[in-house]
Amino acid sequence: MSLEDEQANATRHSLIGRLADWQDQARWQEFFETYWRLIYSVARRAGLSDAEAHDVVQETVLAVARNVSRYDRQSGSFKSWLLQMARWRIVDQYRKRLPESSGSENTDPDRETATIDRVPAADGDLPLEQAWEDEWREQTLRAALERVKRQVKPAHYQIFDCAVAKQWPASKIASELRVNIAQVYLIKHRLTGMLKRARWVAA
Repeated sequence: MSLEDEQANATRHSLIGRLADWQDQARWQEFFETYWRLIYSVARRAGLSDAEAHDVVQETVLAVARNVSRYDRQSGSFKSWLLQMARWRIVDQYRKRLPESSGSENTDPDRETATIDRVPAADGDLPLEQAWEDEWREQTLRAALERVKRQVKPAHYQIFDCAVAKQWPASKIASELRVNIAQVYLIKHRLTGMLKRARWVAA
């Protein structure tokens, strides 16, 4: 792992650690903006309705708030830990659909296991873990791009978007946006590094 990767990795764990402070509104807002769409998308792919998926997002964030101080990165990745938080919230939504679930205050472990078994695979055949992996890549990239976009000049982000998302050659970017080709290369290199660090923080 490079020095930049190590620094970004340390930054990510620092951000996660600071979530233990409920009063740190900026960190919690950053956490929500980074992960809410991921949790929502996986809940929807698991067969929940729009309203149920939004409930899963809210309840997962609350579960993270209650349990993040006990998260131990030596025991596994934050990605896997967050999946477990979301999985149980998805299970809770399916449990609410069971007619006998209302009015019962006792928790039966065998019944909880049965409820988990009733959760369909995401997208019909795709296992929930694979759906989580797919959405994780897509949504953390989206969040990282938004973070980079907020940190740079609009003109610079436009150059980066043309180079990376649209895959325009540098000569076309220079011609269309009326910049010199050296500037295109420099901006692409700088923002690619920023995006990599932003993705490390998110992932």
